[in-house]
Amino acid sequence: MSDYKLTRDDLERAARMVYQTLGPTPQFAWPLLGAELNADVWVKHENFTPTGAFKVRGGLVYFHELLAAGPRPAGVISATRGNHGQSVGYAARKNKVAATIVVPHGNSLEKNAAMRALGVELIEHGTDFQESREYAARLAIERGLHMIPAFHPHIVRGVATYALELLRGVPDLATVYVPIGQGSGISGMIAARDALGLKTEIVGVVSAHAPAYKLSFESRKAVEHAVTTELADGMACRVPDAAALDIIWRGAARVLEVTDAEVAAAMRLYFSATHSTAEGAGAAPLAAALQERARNGGKRIAVVLTGGNVDRDVFARVLA
Repeated sequence: MSDYKLTRDDLERAARMVYQTLGPTPQFAWPLLGAELNADVWVKHENFTPTGAFKVRGGLVYFHELLAAGPRPAGVISATRGNHGQSVGYAARKNKVAATIVVPHGNSLEKNAAMRALGVELIEHGTDFQESREYAARLAIERGLHMIPAFHPHIVRGVATYALELLRGVPDLATVYVPIGQGSGISGMIAARDALGLKTEIVGVVSAHAPAYKLSFESRKAVEHAVTTELADGMACRVPDAAALDIIWRGAARVLEVTDAEVAAAMRLYFSATHSTAEGAGAAPLAAALQERARNGGKRIAVVLTGGNVDRDVFARVLA
């Protein structure tokens, strides 16, 4: 059995690991969103975690399995645009393990500050996530650190717990929209949908300014593409992950792309309709659902608000 094909027991075990530290996040149906989309629209609020994003679930499960397997690492290292790094930092601090995080130059100032507040050593290197990831891998060898990837079976199993909560909490969902960064979020949703034996359609969402996963999905081969998004840093992927692609090819109905302008409009709609703060990647599923308003008329759908970690000055510009 593939490491990424999960059973209900796998998901329940992961949920128990997560719930040792944090509780389930809510899913709400917001009337103003329903009116805007002419559908029964449910939001999975992963912006309500201690790190403000869904990734913390994967970090908790990854560390649980890492320390159970032994021996205890001297330290861990990873690369991020922010939410994965906060996940690693949060779980590392909980387990008293030193953590180093590499981010690209020009990364979110507030995400950087949040990671430092969790006690990580923050290193800025490279112009994008891929260069940061390659540098982190070199540092792992030089310093004797355990390298935590952005995509891994333990991480997918952890983040799949948000999907388990949503799919159990809201029956008969026709479609769920999920953003794609490195692919753990949508892979977890596909794994949970399949484990529960549901027919819910899963739609991936990428930035039109970082379309590697959409191009790869359509061509059925890995396609690298430059990243130019200025708003959806959580989806700023240049090189897709092969294992994630296999899951997405198998389990996603389609992959849509949304522009920064559409993402900004969705961020504004989230604030006016729900008073929720959504970062770019977190608002992308709503932007995609707005594209498919006609297709979804009268149906029950869900959008995953994966995170709310947007810098204050960026959010102010979007709202203005």
